[in-house]
Amino acid sequence: MTGQAEHAEVCVEEAEETVEKLRAALAGVGIVLPSLGLDHGSIARTAPCPLVELGRCPVDVAARLAAVLLAHPDRSATR
Repeated sequence: MTGQAEHAEVCVEEAEETVEKLRAALAGVGIVLPSLGLDHGSIARTAPCPLVELGRCPVDVAARLAAVLLAHPDRSATR
């Protein structure tokens, strides 16, 4: 495996782990995003740059997500 291929594999693995952490964190506050996962187009490239697909959700789920985020603002966030 080449250095670039190894790097790509690590990037995708890290992205998959991040999606699972996010899924668990959301579940911990009673939120399920049905379409949560990796964007397949972003990982199908020769040099993948994984993007997380949050997907669509019902309005009530979006409202609960907003409420949770507003109740726990992270003032140190830079993005």
